[in-house]
Amino acid sequence: MEYRGYDSAGIALYDGENLKLSKTKGKVSDLEERITKDITTHGTVGIGHTRWATHGVPNDVNSHPHYSNYGDLVIIHNGIIENYASIKKELIKRGYTFSSDTDTEVLINLIEDVKKNEKVKLGKAVQIALNQVVGAYAIAVFDKNKPRRNCGCKIG
Repeated sequence: MEYRGYDSAGIALYDGENLKLSKTKGKVSDLEERITKDITTHGTVGIGHTRWATHGVPNDVNSHPHYSNYGDLVIIHNGIIENYASIKKELIKRGYTFSSDTDTEVLINLIEDVKKNEKVKLGKAVQIALNQVVGAYAIAVFDKNKPRRNCGCKIG
């Protein structure tokens, strides 16, 4: 991929058992250097992302993809979730913790929360969660427990 102004890059790979993530501030070439130190590149499914920061400074932690708290779900996201702060506050009350400053990490944890509490499949959890957010975005979500059923959507 050619550099076009993004501030970070990352990839998540599923090897049939584990979901492995590598991400870094900088260009795709920086990720290429880092990925061999972080994870093996053997996998059956993967999602990758280049980010232009909207929430949170450009750094390794704020780079995408983001895991959910339980580590079963991973997300990449382009766009903005305008009401992420109020959703984050509510999720913190429910016991969720956050390592980044991004609206993306809030969204994946909202999806996880809906999936677990409503006892629904990933697609339905994404639909319910997205009815609670305000913004314009495109997402791809992967569930390591159902690797053949991924979800993506675009709003706005």
